[in-house]
Amino acid sequence: MTLTPSHIIEYLFCPRFTYFEYVLAIPQYEEKNYKVMKGRELHNKKLEENKDYLRKKIGVVDKHLDQYLTNDLLRGRIDEVLVLQNGTMAPLDYKFAEYKDKIYETYLTQLYCYAWLIEENFDVKVEKGFIVYIRSKNKIMEVPITEEDKNLVRQAAKDIENIIDKNIFPKATKSKKRCIDCTYRNICVK
Repeated sequence: MTLTPSHIIEYLFCPRFTYFEYVLAIPQYEEKNYKVMKGRELHNKKLEENKDYLRKKIGVVDKHLDQYLTNDLLRGRIDEVLVLQNGTMAPLDYKFAEYKDKIYETYLTQLYCYAWLIEENFDVKVEKGFIVYIRSKNKIMEVPITEEDKNLVRQAAKDIENIIDKNIFPKATKSKKRCIDCTYRNICVK
C-alpha cells in the first residue's frame, strides 16, 4: 500500500486514525463532506482555467499540471509543479478556502509531501511551495520548505507503514482538543 498526503495528515493529527481506518478498515466517509466535494470541483476548474498561465511574479518559467507522482511510500496528485528561475521546483496547491492570516498545518504537511515526491521524481531541489486561496480572490501564499519538513513526512510515512504492517495500536494524540470532532471518538479508548 502506498500512502497519500491525507494519510500523513491524519497520522500527524492522531496516529490512531491510521489504526482505525487502515488496520480495522473503519472508513471516515469523507466523500460526503460538502467542502471536500466543492473543493475537488473547483480544483478541476482552476486547473483548466490556468492551463497556459505562468506566474512570472514568483519566478515561474514552466509548469506541469495535475501531476500524479509516486515513490516507494507515497503517492499524490499535485495541482501544479512549478519550475522556477533558480532551477528549483515548487508545488502549488489550490484550496477552496479563505486566507485568515494563518496557514493550517494540514496545508503545510500536504506541501511537504509534495516536495518529497517532486524531489524524488524530478531529481530537483524543492525549497518552497505555494498555496492559492480560491475564496480570497486567489491569494497566493509562499511557504518555505526545509529538509526538516520533508524528513517529518518521511518519518510519518515509515511510522504509518509500521502500524499497518504490524497491527500496532498506537498512542492517541496528546492534544485532547482534537478528540472533540474526531470521526472515531466514539470507538477510541483514550
